[in-house]
Amino acid sequence: MSFTETLKTLPGVSHLAAMNLIAADGAVAGTIENKPGQAGSLAVYNHLAQFYGAITPEAAKKGLELYGEHSEEARLNPGKHPHIDRLIGLIERNETLRVKQVFACC
Repeated sequence: MSFTETLKTLPGVSHLAAMNLIAADGAVAGTIENKPGQAGSLAVYNHLAQFYGAITPEAAKKGLELYGEHSEEARLNPGKHPHIDRLIGLIERNETLRVKQVFACC
């Protein structure tokens, strides 16, 4: 299944403005905004957070599956897909990120 097809199966994220990714030390390790170019990643990360409770290494592996063809492209071109690169790094370092949803207003 292509990434575009996969996105259609994930829960919607219109209620979110963004998602903050929180490292073990409490620092914000990254933010994914609900805007063009990031909305698909927000949907993937939101689904992972709902299913796994955090972005764990196991969740990251599932995330790479969800990204489909983009995961291989990210492996071949580090930096082109930073949200996928983050998942790869979590697996490699055996790290977990907590998530904090930022809800959209009005």
